[in-house]
Amino acid sequence: MSTWWAIALVCVGCYALKLAGLAAPRRVLDHPLVRRFAELVPVTLLGALIAVQMFTGAGGLAFDPARTAGLGAAVVALLLRAPFLVVLASAAVVTALVRVFLG
Repeated sequence: MSTWWAIALVCVGCYALKLAGLAAPRRVLDHPLVRRFAELVPVTLLGALIAVQMFTGAGGLAFDPARTAGLGAAVVALLLRAPFLVVLASAAVVTALVRVFLG
């Protein structure tokens, strides 16, 4: 199977999944378990993406002090209940400053 066939198959699968969500009856979507699942999945995926970006590099595990400092700044901003854009900006600025000063 070529790469393009795999991409086409994944596209069809994503479209079918989206269509299934749109075609689902309201009583299914209003079920508490489905609602809780829909609330938690984006948070879980974001956490997984952060972990992968945080601790991998060049195909293996890596520790980057700049990324760690940026994550720390984001956590502090979140604990201070800062708006989302402030959280992103603080993480970016701290990461950039650490990269500048540590080389």
